[in-house]
Amino acid sequence: MQQEQRDKVYRFDQSPTAQAERLRKEARGGTPAGIKRDQLLRGALQFENEARVKRWLASQDLKPPT
Repeated sequence: MQQEQRDKVYRFDQSPTAQAERLRKEARGGTPAGIKRDQLLRGALQFENEARVKRWLASQDLKPPT
């Protein structure tokens, strides 16, 4: 099995919202319908959910355990 070429640079210091938008843009930008596009859109949804959870946790004034 041949490994997929990694030509994109992924930044982990971006906000989850920015990462979701990047994945959606990549999916819309010429990725043909199929498994790869579905994976990109699923990843975008996961980042959006992460952002929602982080906002909710911040609104609850929850502190990490000490």
